[in-house]
Amino acid sequence: MMNILVIGTGFVGVVSSAVFSSFGNTVIGLDVDEKKIQSLTQGNIPFFEPQLKELVQQGITSGNLTFSSSYAESVPQADVIILAVGTPSAPDGQADLKYVFASIQSLAPYIKDQVIIAIKSTVPPGTNQKVRELLEQELQKISKHVQFHLASLPEFLKEGSAVDDTLHPDRVVIGSESEFAKRVLSELHEPFRAPILHMKPESAQMCKYASNAYLATRITFVNQIANLCEENGANIQEVIQGMGYDKRIGSHYWYPGLGYGGSCFPKDVKELSAYAKAHGQSDNLLVTIDQLNEDRISMLLRKYEQILGGWQGKQVAVLGLAFKPNTDDLREAPSTKIIPQLLHAGATVRAYDPMATPVFKSWYPDLAVAYFELAPDALKDADCVFVLIEWKAIIQLSPEEIATQVKQGALFIDARNQFLDRRAQLESQGIRYMGIGV
Repeated sequence: MMNILVIGTGFVGVVSSAVFSSFGNTVIGLDVDEKKIQSLTQGNIPFFEPQLKELVQQGITSGNLTFSSSYAESVPQADVIILAVGTPSAPDGQADLKYVFASIQSLAPYIKDQVIIAIKSTVPPGTNQKVRELLEQELQKISKHVQFHLASLPEFLKEGSAVDDTLHPDRVVIGSESEFAKRVLSELHEPFRAPILHMKPESAQMCKYASNAYLATRITFVNQIANLCEENGANIQEVIQGMGYDKRIGSHYWYPGLGYGGSCFPKDVKELSAYAKAHGQSDNLLVTIDQLNEDRISMLLRKYEQILGGWQGKQVAVLGLAFKPNTDDLREAPSTKIIPQLLHAGATVRAYDPMATPVFKSWYPDLAVAYFELAPDALKDADCVFVLIEWKAIIQLSPEEIATQVKQGALFIDARNQFLDRRAQLESQGIRYMGIGV
Protein backbone atom coordinates (compact mmCIF):
# COMPACT_ATOMS: atom_id res chain seq x y z
CA MET A 1 0.00 0.00 0.00
CA MET A 2 1.14 3.53 -0.75
CA ASN A 3 0.81 7.04 0.64
CA ILE A 4 -1.00 9.04 -2.03
CA LEU A 5 -1.53 12.79 -2.13
CA VAL A 6 -4.11 14.12 -4.59
CA ILE A 7 -3.83 17.87 -5.10
CA GLY A 8 -7.13 19.36 -6.22
CA THR A 9 -10.53 18.29 -4.89
CA GLY A 10 -12.63 18.96 -7.94
CA PHE A 11 -14.48 16.24 -9.81
CA VAL A 12 -11.42 14.22 -10.87
CA GLY A 13 -9.57 14.76 -7.60
CA VAL A 14 -12.35 13.58 -5.30
CA VAL A 15 -13.16 10.54 -7.45
CA SER A 16 -9.48 9.57 -7.67
CA SER A 17 -8.95 10.04 -3.94
CA ALA A 18 -11.95 7.92 -3.03
CA VAL A 19 -11.10 5.12 -5.45
CA PHE A 20 -7.42 4.86 -4.50
CA SER A 21 -8.36 4.80 -0.81
CA SER A 22 -10.85 1.99 -1.47
CA PHE A 23 -7.92 -0.25 -2.42
CA GLY A 24 -6.26 0.24 0.98
CA ASN A 25 -3.92 3.11 0.12
CA THR A 26 -3.57 6.02 2.53
CA VAL A 27 -4.86 9.01 0.61
CA ILE A 28 -4.96 12.72 1.37
CA GLY A 29 -7.03 15.05 -0.76
CA LEU A 30 -5.43 18.51 -0.70
CA ASP A 31 -7.02 21.81 -1.65
CA VAL A 32 -6.39 25.44 -0.70
CA ASP A 33 -10.16 25.99 -0.37
CA GLU A 34 -10.60 25.46 3.36
CA LYS A 35 -14.42 25.51 3.25
CA LYS A 36 -14.41 22.74 0.66
CA ILE A 37 -11.96 20.71 2.78
CA GLN A 38 -14.16 21.10 5.86
CA SER A 39 -17.16 19.91 3.89
CA LEU A 40 -15.32 16.92 2.40
CA THR A 41 -13.96 15.96 5.82
CA GLN A 42 -17.58 15.58 6.92
CA GLY A 43 -18.28 13.38 3.91
CA ASN A 44 -20.19 16.01 1.95
CA ILE A 45 -19.59 16.18 -1.81
CA PRO A 46 -20.03 19.59 -3.50
CA PHE A 47 -21.49 18.00 -6.64
CA PHE A 48 -23.65 15.01 -7.52
CA GLU A 49 -22.05 11.83 -8.81
CA PRO A 50 -23.59 8.37 -8.33
CA GLN A 51 -21.83 6.16 -5.72
CA LEU A 52 -19.24 8.81 -4.87
CA LYS A 53 -20.59 10.02 -1.53
CA GLU A 54 -20.80 6.46 -0.23
CA LEU A 55 -17.24 5.72 -1.39
CA VAL A 56 -15.87 8.90 0.22
CA GLN A 57 -17.64 8.17 3.50
CA GLN A 58 -16.32 4.61 3.38
CA GLY A 59 -12.77 5.93 2.97
CA ILE A 60 -13.17 8.40 5.84
CA THR A 61 -14.62 5.75 8.15
CA SER A 62 -11.79 3.32 7.37
CA GLY A 63 -9.20 6.02 8.02
CA ASN A 64 -7.70 5.58 4.57
CA LEU A 65 -9.04 8.90 3.26
CA THR A 66 -8.51 12.34 4.79
CA PHE A 67 -8.59 15.88 3.46
CA SER A 68 -6.29 18.80 4.17
CA SER A 69 -5.52 22.37 3.15
CA SER A 70 -1.90 22.22 4.34
CA TYR A 71 0.96 21.46 1.97
CA ALA A 72 3.38 21.37 4.89
CA GLU A 73 1.44 18.59 6.61
CA SER A 74 0.43 16.58 3.53
CA VAL A 75 3.35 16.58 1.11
CA PRO A 76 6.25 15.13 3.20
CA GLN A 77 4.63 11.73 3.67
CA ALA A 78 3.53 11.23 0.04
CA ASP A 79 5.08 8.48 -2.10
CA VAL A 80 2.98 9.55 -5.06
CA ILE A 81 1.60 13.04 -5.65
CA ILE A 82 -1.21 13.28 -8.18
CA LEU A 83 -1.99 16.69 -9.63
CA ALA A 84 -5.70 16.99 -10.40
CA VAL A 85 -6.01 20.77 -10.44
CA GLY A 86 -8.01 22.75 -12.96
CA THR A 87 -6.55 23.78 -16.29
CA PRO A 88 -8.99 26.39 -17.61
CA SER A 89 -8.65 27.73 -21.13
CA ALA A 90 -6.46 30.81 -21.49
CA PRO A 91 -7.51 33.81 -23.64
CA ASP A 92 -5.69 32.31 -26.65
CA GLY A 93 -7.68 29.08 -26.27
CA GLN A 94 -4.85 26.91 -24.96
CA ALA A 95 -4.80 25.34 -21.51
CA ASP A 96 -3.85 27.72 -18.71
CA LEU A 97 -1.33 25.89 -16.51
CA LYS A 98 -1.19 28.45 -13.68
CA TYR A 99 -2.71 26.07 -11.11
CA VAL A 100 -0.36 23.27 -12.11
CA PHE A 101 2.64 25.58 -11.69
CA ALA A 102 1.30 27.04 -8.44
CA SER A 103 0.94 23.54 -7.01
CA ILE A 104 4.51 22.68 -7.98
CA GLN A 105 5.82 25.82 -6.28
CA SER A 106 3.82 25.05 -3.15
CA LEU A 107 4.89 21.42 -2.84
CA ALA A 108 8.58 21.91 -3.67
CA PRO A 109 9.81 22.67 -0.11
CA TYR A 110 8.21 19.54 1.31
CA ILE A 111 8.74 16.66 -1.14
CA LYS A 112 10.76 13.67 -0.03
CA ASP A 113 13.43 11.85 -2.04
CA GLN A 114 12.21 9.58 -4.85
CA VAL A 115 8.71 11.04 -4.88
CA ILE A 116 6.60 10.53 -7.99
CA ILE A 117 4.62 13.49 -9.29
CA ALA A 118 1.92 12.38 -11.71
CA ILE A 119 -0.09 14.93 -13.67
CA LYS A 120 -3.69 13.79 -14.03
CA SER A 121 -4.94 17.21 -15.13
CA THR A 122 -5.51 17.60 -18.86
CA VAL A 123 -2.43 19.41 -20.12
CA PRO A 124 -0.78 19.89 -23.52
CA PRO A 125 2.25 17.87 -24.62
CA GLY A 126 5.45 19.39 -23.28
CA THR A 127 4.01 20.24 -19.86
CA ASN A 128 6.16 17.70 -18.01
CA GLN A 129 9.35 19.38 -19.17
CA LYS A 130 8.05 22.76 -18.00
CA VAL A 131 7.14 21.24 -14.64
CA ARG A 132 10.59 19.65 -14.35
CA GLU A 133 12.34 22.94 -15.01
CA LEU A 134 10.13 24.82 -12.55
CA LEU A 135 10.55 22.25 -9.79
CA GLU A 136 14.33 22.19 -10.23
CA GLN A 137 14.39 25.99 -9.97
CA GLU A 138 12.31 25.92 -6.80
CA LEU A 139 14.52 23.27 -5.22
CA GLN A 140 17.64 25.26 -6.09
CA LYS A 141 16.21 28.34 -4.39
CA ILE A 142 16.01 26.51 -1.07
CA SER A 143 19.13 24.35 -1.63
CA LYS A 144 17.13 21.17 -1.36
CA HIS A 145 18.58 18.04 -2.96
CA VAL A 146 16.08 15.29 -3.72
CA GLN A 147 15.40 13.11 -6.72
CA PHE A 148 11.90 13.20 -8.14
CA HIS A 149 10.12 11.39 -10.96
CA LEU A 150 7.52 12.86 -13.28
CA ALA A 151 4.69 11.12 -15.08
CA SER A 152 1.54 11.87 -17.01
CA LEU A 153 -1.51 9.97 -15.78
CA PRO A 154 -4.50 11.14 -17.85
CA GLU A 155 -8.03 10.37 -16.74
CA PHE A 156 -10.74 9.04 -19.05
CA LEU A 157 -13.73 8.96 -16.72
CA LYS A 158 -17.22 10.12 -17.67
CA GLU A 159 -19.44 12.21 -15.45
CA GLY A 160 -22.45 10.24 -14.33
CA SER A 161 -20.46 7.00 -14.25
CA ALA A 162 -17.13 8.27 -12.92
CA VAL A 163 -16.77 5.86 -10.00
CA ASP A 164 -17.45 2.83 -12.16
CA ASP A 165 -15.21 4.18 -14.94
CA THR A 166 -12.37 4.68 -12.48
CA LEU A 167 -12.80 1.30 -10.82
CA HIS A 168 -13.14 -0.49 -14.17
CA PRO A 169 -11.19 1.53 -16.76
CA ASP A 170 -10.79 0.49 -20.39
CA ARG A 171 -7.08 1.17 -19.98
CA VAL A 172 -4.57 2.91 -17.73
CA VAL A 173 -2.18 5.23 -19.56
CA ILE A 174 1.14 6.02 -17.88
CA GLY A 175 3.46 8.46 -19.60
CA SER A 176 6.93 8.63 -18.10
CA GLU A 177 10.62 8.40 -18.94
CA SER A 178 11.36 7.08 -15.43
CA GLU A 179 11.53 3.32 -15.00
CA PHE A 180 10.96 3.79 -11.27
CA ALA A 181 7.78 5.78 -11.88
CA LYS A 182 6.56 3.23 -14.41
CA ARG A 183 7.02 0.38 -11.92
CA VAL A 184 5.42 2.14 -8.94
CA LEU A 185 2.46 3.53 -10.88
CA SER A 186 1.89 0.12 -12.46
CA GLU A 187 1.75 -1.42 -8.98
CA LEU A 188 -0.65 1.31 -7.87
CA HIS A 189 -3.01 0.46 -10.73
CA GLU A 190 -2.77 -3.34 -10.56
CA PRO A 191 -6.04 -3.63 -8.57
CA PHE A 192 -7.93 -2.05 -11.49
CA ARG A 193 -7.24 -5.18 -13.60
CA ALA A 194 -7.05 -3.13 -16.80
CA PRO A 195 -4.48 -2.99 -19.59
CA ILE A 196 -1.61 -0.70 -18.54
CA LEU A 197 -0.04 1.21 -21.41
CA HIS A 198 3.38 2.81 -21.03
CA MET A 199 4.36 5.62 -23.35
CA LYS A 200 6.13 8.96 -23.56
CA PRO A 201 4.58 11.75 -21.46
CA GLU A 202 3.80 13.67 -24.64
CA SER A 203 1.99 10.67 -26.08
CA ALA A 204 -0.07 10.21 -22.91
CA GLN A 205 -1.11 13.85 -22.91
CA MET A 206 -1.94 13.77 -26.61
CA CYS A 207 -3.89 10.54 -26.07
CA LYS A 208 -6.28 12.35 -23.71
CA TYR A 209 -6.89 15.23 -26.10
CA ALA A 210 -7.18 12.98 -29.13
CA SER A 211 -9.67 10.63 -27.44
CA ASN A 212 -12.05 13.42 -26.50
CA ALA A 213 -11.65 15.21 -29.83
CA TYR A 214 -12.47 12.01 -31.70
CA LEU A 215 -15.62 11.37 -29.66
CA ALA A 216 -16.67 14.99 -30.19
CA THR A 217 -16.07 14.47 -33.91
CA ARG A 218 -18.41 11.47 -33.97
CA ILE A 219 -21.18 13.53 -32.36
CA THR A 220 -20.66 16.42 -34.76
CA PHE A 221 -20.53 14.09 -37.76
CA VAL A 222 -23.76 12.29 -36.90
CA ASN A 223 -25.49 15.64 -36.37
CA GLN A 224 -24.48 16.73 -39.86
CA ILE A 225 -25.88 13.48 -41.26
CA ALA A 226 -29.04 14.01 -39.19
CA ASN A 227 -29.47 17.42 -40.82
CA LEU A 228 -29.42 15.78 -44.23
CA CYS A 229 -31.84 13.08 -43.08
CA GLU A 230 -34.38 15.76 -42.18
CA GLU A 231 -34.12 17.09 -45.73
CA ASN A 232 -34.47 13.79 -47.57
CA GLY A 233 -36.82 11.71 -45.41
CA ALA A 234 -34.20 9.30 -44.08
CA ASN A 235 -34.22 8.20 -40.44
CA ILE A 236 -30.94 8.82 -38.62
CA GLN A 237 -31.50 5.91 -36.23
CA GLU A 238 -31.84 3.53 -39.18
CA VAL A 239 -28.77 5.07 -40.79
CA ILE A 240 -26.78 4.52 -37.58
CA GLN A 241 -27.95 0.92 -37.44
CA GLY A 242 -26.82 0.32 -41.00
CA MET A 243 -23.46 1.95 -40.38
CA GLY A 244 -22.89 0.03 -37.18
CA TYR A 245 -22.53 -3.34 -38.85
CA ASP A 246 -19.32 -2.13 -40.48
CA LYS A 247 -16.68 -3.24 -38.00
CA ARG A 248 -14.50 -0.28 -38.92
CA ILE A 249 -17.24 2.06 -37.72
CA GLY A 250 -19.30 0.29 -35.05
CA SER A 251 -22.68 1.20 -33.63
CA HIS A 252 -21.37 2.82 -30.45
CA TYR A 253 -21.20 6.47 -29.53
CA TRP A 254 -23.53 7.97 -32.12
CA TYR A 255 -25.62 10.60 -30.35
CA PRO A 256 -27.66 12.78 -32.69
CA GLY A 257 -28.93 15.75 -30.75
CA LEU A 258 -28.10 19.33 -29.85
CA GLY A 259 -24.34 18.83 -29.88
CA TYR A 260 -21.76 17.89 -27.28
CA GLY A 261 -21.43 19.63 -23.92
CA GLY A 262 -19.93 19.04 -20.52
CA SER A 263 -16.63 19.86 -18.88
CA CYS A 264 -14.31 18.05 -21.30
CA PHE A 265 -15.34 17.88 -24.95
CA PRO A 266 -15.89 21.61 -25.63
CA LYS A 267 -12.80 22.59 -23.65
CA ASP A 268 -10.51 19.91 -25.07
CA VAL A 269 -11.56 20.47 -28.67
CA LYS A 270 -10.96 24.22 -28.33
CA GLU A 271 -7.60 23.69 -26.62
CA LEU A 272 -6.38 21.14 -29.15
CA SER A 273 -7.49 23.48 -31.93
CA ALA A 274 -5.61 26.38 -30.32
CA TYR A 275 -2.58 24.14 -29.80
CA ALA A 276 -2.62 23.26 -33.51
CA LYS A 277 -2.84 26.95 -34.45
CA ALA A 278 0.08 27.76 -32.16
CA HIS A 279 2.12 25.20 -34.09
CA GLY A 280 1.30 26.64 -37.49
CA GLN A 281 -1.66 24.40 -38.32
CA SER A 282 -4.49 26.93 -38.48
CA ASP A 283 -6.61 25.15 -41.07
CA ASN A 284 -7.44 22.10 -38.98
CA LEU A 285 -10.56 19.93 -38.67
CA LEU A 286 -11.07 20.75 -35.00
CA VAL A 287 -11.76 24.42 -35.74
CA THR A 288 -14.67 23.39 -37.94
CA ILE A 289 -15.96 20.85 -35.42
CA ASP A 290 -15.92 23.46 -32.66
CA GLN A 291 -17.75 26.01 -34.82
CA LEU A 292 -20.41 23.54 -35.97
CA ASN A 293 -21.10 22.58 -32.37
CA GLU A 294 -21.21 26.22 -31.26
CA ASP A 295 -23.75 27.11 -33.96
CA ARG A 296 -26.01 24.08 -33.65
CA ILE A 297 -28.43 25.13 -30.91
CA SER A 298 -29.06 28.60 -32.35
CA MET A 299 -29.67 27.06 -35.77
CA LEU A 300 -32.20 24.58 -34.38
CA LEU A 301 -33.95 27.21 -32.27
CA ARG A 302 -34.54 29.31 -35.37
CA LYS A 303 -36.06 26.27 -37.04
CA TYR A 304 -38.35 25.50 -34.11
CA GLU A 305 -39.35 29.16 -33.84
CA GLN A 306 -40.61 29.14 -37.43
CA ILE A 307 -42.62 25.97 -36.83
CA LEU A 308 -44.16 27.38 -33.65
CA GLY A 309 -44.84 30.79 -35.15
CA GLY A 310 -42.51 32.66 -32.81
CA TRP A 311 -41.64 32.35 -29.12
CA GLN A 312 -43.38 35.51 -27.95
CA GLY A 313 -46.07 34.65 -25.40
CA LYS A 314 -45.44 30.90 -25.67
CA GLN A 315 -45.13 28.68 -22.62
CA VAL A 316 -42.17 26.31 -22.92
CA ALA A 317 -41.35 23.30 -20.74
CA VAL A 318 -37.66 22.40 -20.51
CA LEU A 319 -37.01 18.91 -19.19
CA GLY A 320 -33.38 18.34 -18.24
CA LEU A 321 -31.00 21.08 -17.11
CA ALA A 322 -27.72 19.18 -16.64
CA PHE A 323 -25.55 18.44 -19.66
CA LYS A 324 -26.22 14.70 -19.29
CA PRO A 325 -28.03 12.30 -16.93
CA ASN A 326 -26.69 11.33 -13.49
CA THR A 327 -24.88 14.60 -12.88
CA ASP A 328 -25.72 18.13 -11.80
CA ASP A 329 -22.97 19.61 -13.98
CA LEU A 330 -24.19 22.50 -16.16
CA ARG A 331 -21.01 23.19 -18.06
CA GLU A 332 -21.94 23.67 -21.74
CA ALA A 333 -25.36 22.13 -21.03
CA PRO A 334 -27.99 22.76 -23.74
CA SER A 335 -30.28 24.32 -21.13
CA THR A 336 -27.79 27.10 -20.43
CA LYS A 337 -28.00 28.21 -24.06
CA ILE A 338 -31.65 27.48 -24.82
CA ILE A 339 -33.38 28.98 -21.78
CA PRO A 340 -31.79 32.46 -21.99
CA GLN A 341 -32.61 32.65 -25.71
CA LEU A 342 -36.21 31.58 -25.10
CA LEU A 343 -36.69 34.18 -22.38
CA HIS A 344 -35.10 36.87 -24.51
CA ALA A 345 -37.50 35.99 -27.33
CA GLY A 346 -40.52 36.46 -25.04
CA ALA A 347 -41.30 32.90 -23.95
CA THR A 348 -42.24 31.74 -20.47
CA VAL A 349 -40.08 28.85 -19.24
CA ARG A 350 -41.02 26.05 -16.83
CA ALA A 351 -38.12 23.74 -15.99
CA TYR A 352 -37.48 20.37 -14.39
CA ASP A 353 -34.35 18.40 -13.51
CA PRO A 354 -34.06 15.80 -10.73
CA MET A 355 -30.60 17.01 -9.62
CA ALA A 356 -29.37 20.16 -11.36
CA THR A 357 -32.08 22.68 -10.42
CA PRO A 358 -30.23 24.13 -7.38
CA VAL A 359 -27.08 24.57 -9.47
CA PHE A 360 -29.02 26.22 -12.30
CA LYS A 361 -30.65 28.61 -9.83
CA SER A 362 -27.26 29.57 -8.41
CA TRP A 363 -25.78 30.08 -11.88
CA TYR A 364 -28.72 32.12 -13.16
CA PRO A 365 -30.39 33.80 -10.16
CA ASP A 366 -31.89 36.54 -12.30
CA LEU A 367 -33.57 34.35 -14.92
CA ALA A 368 -37.37 34.34 -14.62
CA VAL A 369 -37.75 30.56 -14.73
CA ALA A 370 -40.39 28.54 -12.89
CA TYR A 371 -38.89 25.35 -11.41
CA PHE A 372 -40.79 22.19 -10.56
CA GLU A 373 -40.00 19.12 -8.49
CA LEU A 374 -41.96 16.78 -10.78
CA ALA A 375 -41.68 16.55 -14.56
CA PRO A 376 -45.45 16.45 -15.24
CA ASP A 377 -45.93 19.71 -13.36
CA ALA A 378 -43.45 21.47 -15.64
CA LEU A 379 -45.51 20.39 -18.67
CA LYS A 380 -48.66 22.20 -17.54
CA ASP A 381 -50.23 24.18 -20.44
CA ALA A 382 -47.02 24.05 -22.49
CA ASP A 383 -47.08 25.21 -26.10
CA CYS A 384 -43.71 23.55 -26.59
CA VAL A 385 -41.70 20.89 -24.75
CA PHE A 386 -37.94 20.42 -24.93
CA VAL A 387 -36.73 17.00 -23.77
CA LEU A 388 -33.05 17.84 -23.47
CA ILE A 389 -31.65 15.08 -21.25
CA GLU A 390 -32.60 11.43 -20.88
CA TRP A 391 -33.08 11.31 -17.13
CA LYS A 392 -35.10 8.22 -16.21
CA ALA A 393 -37.84 10.35 -14.63
CA ILE A 394 -38.24 12.16 -17.95
CA ILE A 395 -38.13 9.37 -20.51
CA GLN A 396 -40.54 7.27 -18.47
CA LEU A 397 -43.30 9.82 -19.03
CA SER A 398 -46.13 8.20 -20.98
CA PRO A 399 -47.68 9.86 -24.06
CA GLU A 400 -51.01 9.95 -22.22
CA GLU A 401 -49.45 11.66 -19.20
CA ILE A 402 -47.80 14.24 -21.45
CA ALA A 403 -51.00 14.87 -23.42
CA THR A 404 -53.05 15.56 -20.29
CA GLN A 405 -50.67 18.38 -19.32
CA VAL A 406 -49.65 20.18 -22.52
CA LYS A 407 -51.86 22.27 -24.80
CA GLN A 408 -53.54 20.64 -27.78
CA GLY A 409 -51.17 20.72 -30.73
CA ALA A 410 -48.10 21.35 -28.57
CA LEU A 411 -44.71 20.99 -30.22
CA PHE A 412 -42.72 18.16 -28.60
CA ILE A 413 -38.98 18.43 -29.30
CA ASP A 414 -37.25 15.14 -28.51
CA ALA A 415 -33.61 16.26 -28.57
CA ARG A 416 -32.28 12.79 -27.75
CA ASN A 417 -34.75 10.67 -29.78
CA GLN A 418 -35.83 8.94 -26.58
CA PHE A 419 -39.54 9.06 -27.48
CA LEU A 420 -39.12 8.00 -31.10
CA ASP A 421 -40.67 4.59 -30.40
CA ARG A 422 -43.72 6.39 -28.96
CA ARG A 423 -44.02 8.94 -31.73
CA ALA A 424 -47.25 7.50 -33.11
CA GLN A 425 -48.84 7.54 -29.65
CA LEU A 426 -47.85 11.15 -29.08
CA GLU A 427 -49.16 12.20 -32.48
CA SER A 428 -52.41 10.33 -31.88
CA GLN A 429 -52.85 12.61 -28.85
CA GLY A 430 -52.55 15.67 -31.09
CA ILE A 431 -48.96 16.42 -30.18
CA ARG A 432 -46.54 17.52 -32.92
CA TYR A 433 -43.44 15.36 -32.49
CA MET A 434 -39.99 16.46 -33.63
CA GLY A 435 -36.90 14.35 -33.11
CA ILE A 436 -33.38 14.79 -34.49
CA GLY A 437 -32.81 13.46 -38.00
CA VAL A 438 -36.08 11.52 -38.11
